[in-house]
Amino acid sequence: MYYFTAGFNQNPLFSSSPSPSDTKLSFFFPLQSPFFKEPQNMKRLARATPFVLQIRNVSTTARSQPMTHHDTVTQITGILSRNNWRLLMDSSDIPTKLNPYIIRSVIHQNRTTPDPTRLLGFFIWCQRQIGITHQQDLDVYSLIAVILCNSKMFGHASYVFELMVKNFKLYFDILGYLSSYCREFDVEGDVKTILFNMLITSLRRMGLLVEASDVFLTSGIEKGGTFVPSLWCCNGLLKDLLKGNKVELFWKVCNWMNEMKIGFDEYSYVNVMNAHFKANNVDEAMRSFWDMEEKGCSPSAVSYNAVVRGLCRVGSVDDAIQMKKAMVEKEMVPLFYTYMMLINGLCKDMRLRDAELVLEEMIGKGLKPEAIGYNALIDGFVKQDLVVEAFRIKDKMVASGIHVDLATYNVLLSGVCKSSDMKKAREVMNEMERLGIKPDLRSYALLIKGYCEEGYLGSAFKLLDDMKSRNLVPTLKTLTILINELCHYGNIIQVDAVLGKIFKESVKLDAFVCRILILAYSKEDRLKEARGVLEIMKNQGVLPDLLCYNQIIRGLCKARRIAEARTYLGQMFGRGLKPDASTYGAFISGYSQMGELQLASKCFNEMLGCGLVPDDLTYKALIDGHCRKGNITEALSSFRHWLSQGIQPDVQVYSLLISCFSRNGKLQEALEIFTELCEKGLFPDAYACNSLLTSFFKQGKVGKAFQLYEDMCTKGIDLNIVSYNALINELCKADNIEKATSLFYSISEKGLAPNNMTYAIMIDGYCRVGNLTKVFQLLDELVLSGNQPDICVYNALLYGFRKYGKFGKDQRLLQEMWKKGLVSTLNMWIQCFCKNGKLEEAHQLLEEMLERQVIPDHVTYIALINRYCKVKNMEKARQLFLQMQERNLIPLTSTFNRLLNGYSEAGNKEEILSLFEEVVAKGVKPDKKTYYVMIHTYCKEGNLIEALKLRNIILDNGMPMSVSAYVALIEALCKKKDFSEALVLLNEVGESGLRLTTSTCSSIASNFNKAGDMDKAAQALEHMVQFGWVSNSTSLADLVDWK
Repeated sequence: MYYFTAGFNQNPLFSSSPSPSDTKLSFFFPLQSPFFKEPQNMKRLARATPFVLQIRNVSTTARSQPMTHHDTVTQITGILSRNNWRLLMDSSDIPTKLNPYIIRSVIHQNRTTPDPTRLLGFFIWCQRQIGITHQQDLDVYSLIAVILCNSKMFGHASYVFELMVKNFKLYFDILGYLSSYCREFDVEGDVKTILFNMLITSLRRMGLLVEASDVFLTSGIEKGGTFVPSLWCCNGLLKDLLKGNKVELFWKVCNWMNEMKIGFDEYSYVNVMNAHFKANNVDEAMRSFWDMEEKGCSPSAVSYNAVVRGLCRVGSVDDAIQMKKAMVEKEMVPLFYTYMMLINGLCKDMRLRDAELVLEEMIGKGLKPEAIGYNALIDGFVKQDLVVEAFRIKDKMVASGIHVDLATYNVLLSGVCKSSDMKKAREVMNEMERLGIKPDLRSYALLIKGYCEEGYLGSAFKLLDDMKSRNLVPTLKTLTILINELCHYGNIIQVDAVLGKIFKESVKLDAFVCRILILAYSKEDRLKEARGVLEIMKNQGVLPDLLCYNQIIRGLCKARRIAEARTYLGQMFGRGLKPDASTYGAFISGYSQMGELQLASKCFNEMLGCGLVPDDLTYKALIDGHCRKGNITEALSSFRHWLSQGIQPDVQVYSLLISCFSRNGKLQEALEIFTELCEKGLFPDAYACNSLLTSFFKQGKVGKAFQLYEDMCTKGIDLNIVSYNALINELCKADNIEKATSLFYSISEKGLAPNNMTYAIMIDGYCRVGNLTKVFQLLDELVLSGNQPDICVYNALLYGFRKYGKFGKDQRLLQEMWKKGLVSTLNMWIQCFCKNGKLEEAHQLLEEMLERQVIPDHVTYIALINRYCKVKNMEKARQLFLQMQERNLIPLTSTFNRLLNGYSEAGNKEEILSLFEEVVAKGVKPDKKTYYVMIHTYCKEGNLIEALKLRNIILDNGMPMSVSAYVALIEALCKKKDFSEALVLLNEVGESGLRLTTSTCSSIASNFNKAGDMDKAAQALEHMVQFGWVSNSTSLADLVDWK
């Protein structure tokens, strides 16, 4: 196999005795290489270039023309002889007489003019008058180019070539015209070469490298009768081809140069070496270098630098250093460029200390590295996380009098942000400002990313404002970083703000950002926004992928909106996307949550039929669904199927089964699974352990429960505080306060801390035995532990004092709380009084709080309002509601809802409507419960228009409708005899996954029946049977008479 340099000894360009047979060898490719064969595109070139393969006869004299045309040509020729010819032309009638024939005739008639530039000016003036006329203009352009070059006006000729290449795509026609006019004017030698060079150069400058190569390669087909480019032109084309990664054309041009016997100079060899280095062919590159001198071309610093650069690029830095030494031995002085290549190569190889030594050597030789040399080192240290070293080099750079530029600071910012040192990053920015260096988009992007990754989102947003003040528009990448971090922290409100900025700046979202947004909105159950992102994608032409659809489907299934999820499944199929395991898993999970285990199982079997493998979440959802339904057999079957796949379910699945068996009284089976799990070296979670202990306690098997507890401790199973609470509670119920106390104080040894429920259980236990001293001691311990007594604790106190005959002790305890200054717990006392029906005491405590200037909060008022509403004392509830607002406490939506429910139960529709108007006026956003109450109220009033409006608001905001709200609407529609709309809503109930009881179905059927519309009543029954609310055998009469 022969390569380029291997054939140098036979090449006539490099040998004193050329051999004709040697010219057949390829100097640049193996003999087997396709590049050695005849170029594959030659047939195409032959079809496209008749001027090259056959000389075209172009007439150079004006054709016979009418006398009027001849007169016009004579008139124009006369005007062109005047210096003010443009003014004379514009003021004459010549613009009206112009046509391509006359223009061409003028140019041809004046082709021997001593001032060819005037012909060019005239031609351009004509084009402005009548426009470009394509083939005729190309002919004239070519003629003018030849005339200009022949007159040594190469600058003007170059301009003409640029116009030809820009305005015409007939590059081979240009070559044909040039060839014809060269023969007419006897243009040979240097001028002809220059003409060809200009054409090739113009094509190169326009980026038309393939076209330049085609013209270049075909110029040598007809030996002796075409153009031959200069070596300078060849080298320029080679360099551009290599730069444009047109390697195949590069080697074809090299071979053509060989065939045309165009000798190589140093720059030609440099191009060849660069090509070999680009292909990582170091041996051939070096062979070309060493052979240069043998071929009579002594390498200069240019060649050495090319080799140094190539070796550094391929990672052979040590060889590059040796080449630099060879330069010195040849008495060549390494230049700035030489050292920079070595420094960059060493930095790329992460040999930073060696790079620093080269930098010092460079300075010692009197060369100034400038910022680029230091920046390479700084960047290298940053990439190795050696930020301190990077700043040392920067200080060294300043000490050397080198100006630190923006690029340097950006590299430093990259390092400090990567190391999470945002304080240092801020210092770098401040230093930039002091030096008058303005940060650019990259500077801000680095800082924003750093702040986001550290969770300082406020600082990141401040930077956005700073960018705005500097008229810098953040890129989509920067905004994506912000959105990604905001979504990570669940800060959806600020995500909306960033999206607003994106749309304001008309930045187009990409698929990656959209996926992040859909995922974030879905996690927050903001399905309306998630679906909105999908619509934005469609509007902006960004195609949603399977992941986008899966997130929305999963969110809808989680919200039990299966019917809507199925619409997106249809969209997926419409786009040619097939559901994957995640898609099926979402539906299986949704059906399981809704208790639709038959549909879940059907979906599961279909998934297996498609060859998809369910993931852990899918199995867990199915097993959990069966467990919650008490379908022990089905849960166990799904579990065994999981095992049959060779996959080991995790502890959570075993724990689900243990809990399921325990809840359903199957303690023996639960213990068997518990034992199986322990034999695998795994232990159930605390939730499963709690289920086992609780089941034992419920069955009165306290001894076995404590035996299990001891067994768990022996096995090292970590129980949680709930387990200990259950154990302590059983001991206290058995009045075994001593053992309960011992277990209570052992909790901290297990690495746990007693919670308020633990203290409440112990307080109850001590109340049972009448040990009030210990009760107050526990309260002190609770406060000292950093906690505050909650409703559980005070309920235990109140319950204990009353149940066990400690009358009045609760008041003494309350006084004790006043003395201790635990005023923050008074709300708990009010809640306790309210819960135990002592509204008078609760109200007195509120008054006492006000007297002691203890400001009540929402909790205080809500507890009292809720209780007054429950006892239907709406007057008192309303008074407290007003008092609450007088104290600038804005009622929560839940407070409004409680009042609305109270008035609804009292049948006071006027107050309900008044209060609802107040809710809206105060800017409090109603929730679904508010809307439910109002739908019921409007339906009772017969105001179906408003009721249906609220139903639309609920659905538009992605909130679920309740069964009772649907029933109220359906019954109201039936009363209005609007049975068609009633049937629509009845179908909507079923599609939403809601279930109607037989009693409700009977009531609805009765409404249809009373109106006498038996057809609609029959349709209603069909819907009820379809959704499984009543059995297939139920007749309309049976349903109406159902009791």
